[in-house]
Amino acid sequence: MVKEHEVGLEQKILETAEQLFLEKGFAMTSTTEIAKKAGCNQALVHYYFRTKENLFQSIFERKIKLVVADFQAREAPGLSFEERLKIKIESHFEMVRANPRLPFLVMNEFTTNPARIEAFRKKHMADSGSILSQFEEELQKEIKAGRIRETTTLDIIMNVVSLNAMLFMAGNIFKSISQLSDAQYEMVIEHRKQEHVRVILASLRP
Repeated sequence: MVKEHEVGLEQKILETAEQLFLEKGFAMTSTTEIAKKAGCNQALVHYYFRTKENLFQSIFERKIKLVVADFQAREAPGLSFEERLKIKIESHFEMVRANPRLPFLVMNEFTTNPARIEAFRKKHMADSGSILSQFEEELQKEIKAGRIRETTTLDIIMNVVSLNAMLFMAGNIFKSISQLSDAQYEMVIEHRKQEHVRVILASLRP
């Protein structure tokens, strides 16, 4: 029972910290605030995670992995390159949709703390590199076959991330200016998902 309580409390601290880090960023969030909102004392936060940096790092790494992982192929045999790319675009879109403040966190932390970029690169880019190498091989085959124009994996990734992330980073602005209801805004989101797929795929055709 004690262990179950400890696991529950540790998870509560993680969830609370994640919410605050996403809302305010690392620098503007204190362990005192995390503890208060989680319903425990500050000593328990330090007991489970030692430092605010350790707590943030565990959350940040898990979140940033989502950005990389969702570019992996949720493959199905027999699909064309375009069909597989469509799955990747929509998968990334839905990931950002479920974590709309994640682009803010990534941009803020990579901008204000460049050391995080290098730490992440050393820890995770080996796996990511193999994923991107496989995609690059497939892309080059499509280019040689004349089905895709000359382009690069980096160009495609930047287009996907730019379109998907910007929609949610500026979502409240669009919603307010257009005076959309929640239901209307959700319809816009669904439309934009298909539009992003259409724009990216159309841009690749010779």
